[in-house]
Amino acid sequence: MLVGLNITNIVLIERLNLEFGRGLNILTGETGAGKSILLDALSLALGARSDAGLVRHGCDMASVIAEFDDCSPVLADILDENGIEHDCGVILRRTLSVDGKSRAWINDTPVSIKTLKQVGDTLVEIHGQFANHTLLNQSTHRSTLDAFAANNIDGYSNLLSSVRSAYNEYHTAQNRLTELQELLDRSIAEREFLEHNVAELRALNPQPGEEDELSTRRSAMMNAEKNAAILTDALEVLSNRGNSLDGQIFNAAHVLQRIKTDPNPYSEQIDKLYQAAEIVSSVIGELEPESTDIDDMDSIEERLFAIRAAARKHRVAADELPTKLAEMTDQLNAIDNSDAELKKLHTVVANARATFNKFASDLTSARAAAANSLREKILAELPELKLGSADFMVECVAGTPSAHGMDEITFMIKTNPGSPFAPLHRAASGGELARLMLALRVVLAGTENAHTFVFDEVDTGISGATASAVGARLGRLAKSGQALVITHSAQVAGYADRHFKIAKSVTDDKTTTSVTEIGPDERVNEIARIISGAEITPESITMAKTLIKG
Repeated sequence: MLVGLNITNIVLIERLNLEFGRGLNILTGETGAGKSILLDALSLALGARSDAGLVRHGCDMASVIAEFDDCSPVLADILDENGIEHDCGVILRRTLSVDGKSRAWINDTPVSIKTLKQVGDTLVEIHGQFANHTLLNQSTHRSTLDAFAANNIDGYSNLLSSVRSAYNEYHTAQNRLTELQELLDRSIAEREFLEHNVAELRALNPQPGEEDELSTRRSAMMNAEKNAAILTDALEVLSNRGNSLDGQIFNAAHVLQRIKTDPNPYSEQIDKLYQAAEIVSSVIGELEPESTDIDDMDSIEERLFAIRAAARKHRVAADELPTKLAEMTDQLNAIDNSDAELKKLHTVVANARATFNKFASDLTSARAAAANSLREKILAELPELKLGSADFMVECVAGTPSAHGMDEITFMIKTNPGSPFAPLHRAASGGELARLMLALRVVLAGTENAHTFVFDEVDTGISGATASAVGARLGRLAKSGQALVITHSAQVAGYADRHFKIAKSVTDDKTTTSVTEIGPDERVNEIARIISGAEITPESITMAKTLIKG
């Protein structure tokens, strides 16, 4: 609901701060007082196309702020998608500079004009010169009919849910079938390639961790080969080509034994030399080089090379080769079992489609019943709105299957007998269209998210009982939300819950439009003015009191 409208420097409005309430808010005033300027300003705040001509003469900037106290789930989703914080209300702000540049904010968050309009369309529906009513958009007719049917036909909401679920199951199965067929088409074309690679990997039979194990073994064998060469060099030094070190030490000890002194003074050293000769001889015996199997070394290197080459070929790590083999084997198995799998999925899709068709057919029948009921209710509203010659129908034709069924819904109207039915937005205009929209909205009250309706020109070309019928229906519509109505009709004004008077004044060669809420006595005088014109008569006062409801 629109609770506040702040306007600064818009055409004749210098500064205006209005507070609106629930129910029917009526705005009246003399011709030229500036009633359309209010709609210009409100439309600007809701995302309408800007016009630098709206900026008040002599001012650099104009602004409009519209405050709403509700946030429907649909609106909350839009705000969340755009990262806009919200709690229990929404504030739309729009500025317009004299050079035509425009900026917009929602809850003090800068937004594009497109986002502002998207939000504005969920909050307010305008019927008149700046119409943005959703019912003129054919894409909304199906959801509107469904909302009406859900309020009037038992079990309709459950039927909608069943259609949605059945379609989702059918759509999921169809996607699986398509994906399998595409996979098989690709796999069949690559079958020879797959068979070759599977056979190659099976022959190789790589094992997880095998690359590290082979690499470790190869390093160990290479180290053993190097160590053997070093040992050979050491043995050559110790052996010295037949004149071994242990022999030389033994000979030295043997020479020392020939000393004639008794006891031999070098007996201790002689013993040590004999011991050293034995130790060196033992070491020489232990320094036998470890033999390396060259064939084993070659086989390890060949295996390691083959594994790493396969990993590069398939662009995976060596340890992932067994997994790659399993994947390619599964693809081959899928090809081998394709006929059975395809047949099974075709059956699943056919069953799911049959279930969907059944629910969708039931939904089509229910929609036909709802369409007839909607037509009857709308036709019942038209005569009192001076639209007795008009006719309304809901066209339901087969469309593309979707989660909403198989129906394309279009609201059709003809305003003159003998003329053909045409889509809603092509068959009526001006006040005729506004009254038709009023009839639709009264019948559909409570089925839409929009809670604020704005009507302009709804009383064009009518008076008397017809105008009273329009006022009564505006009052009914506003009971479930809020309606703002600009009117020249005393009968319509009589139904107001709140009445605002628009006036124009000229001071110091400056023209200014003002809007004020008027109380009971002023309201009687304003309605009397509408009845009798500039001169208010006792008769018009009496008539005004009669017209004021409640």
